[in-house]
Amino acid sequence: MSTSSTTDLAAALDQLVAAARAAGADEAAARAEGEALAATVARPNKGAFVAWGEQTGNGGGAEAFFDAASRGGRFRAGPTPVMAQLSLERSGHAPAYAQALGEVALAATLLGQPDPQAIGNATMATAAQLGEAPVPTSATPGAFDLPAREPVAGVGDEMLEQVRRMGDQVRRQLAALQGGVRDVSGATDPVSDPPPSFPPALHDAPPGVDPSQTSGGADRVPEPSEPRGVPEVSDGSAGAQADQEPEEPTKTVEELLAELDALIGLKDVKAEIHRQAAVLRIEGLRKAQGLETPTITRHLVFNGNPGTGKTTVARLVAGIYRALGLLSKGQLVEVDRSELVAGYLGQTAQKTAEVVKSAEGGVLFIDEAYSLSGDQYGKEAIDTLVKEMEDKRDDLVVIVAGYPLPMAIFISENPGLESRFRTTIDFDDYTDDELVAIFGLMAKGADYDAGDDVVERLREILADVERGPSFGNARYVRNLLEAAIGHHAWRLREVAEPTLEQLRTLSPDDLVVPEDDVEDDLEDDPVAEDGTLVPPADAPDPGLVDLPGEEAQP
Repeated sequence: MSTSSTTDLAAALDQLVAAARAAGADEAAARAEGEALAATVARPNKGAFVAWGEQTGNGGGAEAFFDAASRGGRFRAGPTPVMAQLSLERSGHAPAYAQALGEVALAATLLGQPDPQAIGNATMATAAQLGEAPVPTSATPGAFDLPAREPVAGVGDEMLEQVRRMGDQVRRQLAALQGGVRDVSGATDPVSDPPPSFPPALHDAPPGVDPSQTSGGADRVPEPSEPRGVPEVSDGSAGAQADQEPEEPTKTVEELLAELDALIGLKDVKAEIHRQAAVLRIEGLRKAQGLETPTITRHLVFNGNPGTGKTTVARLVAGIYRALGLLSKGQLVEVDRSELVAGYLGQTAQKTAEVVKSAEGGVLFIDEAYSLSGDQYGKEAIDTLVKEMEDKRDDLVVIVAGYPLPMAIFISENPGLESRFRTTIDFDDYTDDELVAIFGLMAKGADYDAGDDVVERLREILADVERGPSFGNARYVRNLLEAAIGHHAWRLREVAEPTLEQLRTLSPDDLVVPEDDVEDDLEDDPVAEDGTLVPPADAPDPGLVDLPGEEAQP
């Protein structure tokens, strides 16, 4: 890994592309997901779209920025497509790519006028990527070393210093996530077996992972050890050391099913995925022996409200199908209507076909698929999708997801869909206890401590929130945590040298009820000429930051 680090987004994106090149990944895809990640992190920053456009070279203005932010919202909860694929393949280049994504997230916090919420976004996004790959030791300079510079009045240096402190915290987290295992209290505990190359993604939510069911236990994280040869990405010799080491085999069915079983809740979902895996395994064995086998439809319908773990399970299904030999790559391509439908008739078919092509060899996950019903543009996308599913039936799985009733209507309206989607899996809402557990795992994955007082405040919020079809479930508590991290950063803004305990400890006052738990969808949000969201008429002065327990600050 390069010894230098930068707060410049353009340079961070170049480093990300270099990491993708070293890993043999699609460079254009890497840059696109980096730009989307940066946009979703920087979304709260006033005027961020201007700096984002300049540093990405994107001339689309505010519309391009908010489109990218919408696409990148999913990267705050889980790995990017390239990161997920490198993780599935256990690539030796995964650490460098994960850290490059982390640096993109940190650079994005300084776009426009910095806002504490952006720090929360960056922290959760960084944790989501780090959980997908082994990380360097403290002996290896991290991607989070922000360069020192002289304070310049009026350009957000106060926030830069807070980001720098967050970087110190993340670097400590990186140092703790390598080698043997230790108790979180700091006491070392030698083990007879070496640690897994890819630590469990404690943060990977929704729906979250129960660490007591994964390697290492609930209160154990890897201890620093010797450097593992993180690939160099800053020059022409990128990844040379990793190339000298053989790549580990991809994850097995047993490993992926164990990850599934470690998720919080989802009892019925787990049982159905286990059943599907068993049926498809026997089908493959019978076919290998020349026996007649019925044609089993592998495409799935996921019914459930937002934040119930559908994307996380879809990612595991992609890996399971690859491990069973049913798919050649096992990548997950997640899209919604906007990424399938074009602005003019005739263009949608081409756009949909291109998306399907990118998913060939893996799983195409279409969220809110029912939104394709009801107009000629959506019908064109559906017709193209049905044809592509037939043409690529041997190396493509499609999972459609959404609310139960609209999804039932959507499937029944098209005979081509009805004949291909025979298996429906229902994702129930989480209970309060499950949401509290998910919140705790998310906080722990981001290296924050949420004590009993914070949990009590969380339960109060959950008891009061209205539950309905639009309730965000794990997404809701993730939004709470992101906002809490932002409030925590603001609370420590005048503490010159915060202690480790202060950096890690959340306060009940940091938890505030989010104004809107429907995030990542910006289409209905009014946008001002400068690219910022227009506040409601009764909102406080947008030039002031008014956080609980603090006087309004200019």
